[in-house]
Amino acid sequence: MSLVSTQQTESLRHVGSASCPAIIKIHMSNAIPTVVIVGRPNVGKSTLFNRITGQRRAIVGDEPGITRDRIHGQAEHDGRHFELIDTGGIVVEDQEYIPAQILHQADMALRKASHIIFLVDGRGEITGSDRDLARMLIKLGKPVSLAVNKVDTQERENLAHEFYGLGIPDIFPVSAEHGIGVDALLDRVTAGFPAGCPDEPTEENLTKVIKVAIIGRPNVGKSTLLNTLTGQERAIVSPIAGTTRDAVDEQVSRDGVEYVFVDTAGIRRKGKTRDMAEKLSVVMARRHIRMAHVVLLILDATEGVVGLDATIAGYAHEGGRALIICVNKWDEVKGQKGQKKREFEQEIRDEFKFLDYAPLVFISARSGAGVQPLFKLIRECYDSASRRITTGELNRFVEHLKFEERKIFYITQHSIRPPAFAVFVDRGGPLHFSHQRHLANQIRRQFGFRGTPILIETRAKGAAGKR
Repeated sequence: MSLVSTQQTESLRHVGSASCPAIIKIHMSNAIPTVVIVGRPNVGKSTLFNRITGQRRAIVGDEPGITRDRIHGQAEHDGRHFELIDTGGIVVEDQEYIPAQILHQADMALRKASHIIFLVDGRGEITGSDRDLARMLIKLGKPVSLAVNKVDTQERENLAHEFYGLGIPDIFPVSAEHGIGVDALLDRVTAGFPAGCPDEPTEENLTKVIKVAIIGRPNVGKSTLLNTLTGQERAIVSPIAGTTRDAVDEQVSRDGVEYVFVDTAGIRRKGKTRDMAEKLSVVMARRHIRMAHVVLLILDATEGVVGLDATIAGYAHEGGRALIICVNKWDEVKGQKGQKKREFEQEIRDEFKFLDYAPLVFISARSGAGVQPLFKLIRECYDSASRRITTGELNRFVEHLKFEERKIFYITQHSIRPPAFAVFVDRGGPLHFSHQRHLANQIRRQFGFRGTPILIETRAKGAAGKR
């Protein structure tokens, strides 16, 4: 099936202001300063991150340990632009797998930090975890500001002075939820940062951006694929389903194109998601699907196609996203690879009849087999979804079109991503579904549009709008 409901397409933008307007494309310029927020679990790091960036980028909740991977955002304070990184809650001596991986992710962020915001909970006493983390940060020798969070009354502000015992002289009482004290904190954090807008883009440094969402069920290898595509340990990988909660993104430059890969949380069935954090993860994952240009749907070759795979694919299809089906863990499949591949491909085409336009690739995210050609395929699908066909070309197409169901006078393309066409016919009323599908296939056969759904709208000749 090649038809989708009309959707508003969203563009990838930088954070902008009146004096420094947002731009649609990323330009390659000198790196801006980086600020990293660290602290033990559930002290309000994600709330502070969202407050500073002005976006609901990180998931916020009362459950400790919601953020696990590091989350990046762009921010500005008093004309000074910087990158902000939210890290998972750190417990320095915790040797369990997930906490240890959170510490590893935070350590990679701290290496590039220009300034560190150490966030503690002002409603309680200093803990052993706070002291361990303070010692670790002091040893780094980088500028550190201690933000005492959840201080929204004068009484609590007076208690903030007790945190001088952590050995960090720059202390700022704040309330991340209400924004109290955040400006004073940022005055200190950005004091040495260069003022003014980032360099204006030129023809030499302007780069096209393709945003790619990696989606699928829990534990099919999405985070492993992100790490292989980016060439670094960007996301925590574990056999525990649901390890990724926030969407994790990373930029990769390849042949003059900037790819922004977003690893989304594994999407579960309704009713199967009990934790608040996992429910929010599903909502955020669907949001990132809508914001993407291209979607990679990851299937598990060792488990075959399941019903939930089709449901998840439907989210991307209904949103009008270009889509590539990636069968992961192909190296773990036993038996004759050629025969198995044909059987698997037939099963996918039977189950996903509405994705007949989507390319199908077999990969191993763990070994890297088949991963690098994805860059070229993503670019091809993006270009297809962005393609515009002139009215003249479409009129010549109509002259040779073999279509007997209704008289078609002419066709125009009125939008992209997904490509949407208005078909002007002899009388009102939409084409039958099967006829729309046939027409979409004819358009695809003539003009390409590989990897993208096509939207068909029927209009009566001379009518002001759709009938």
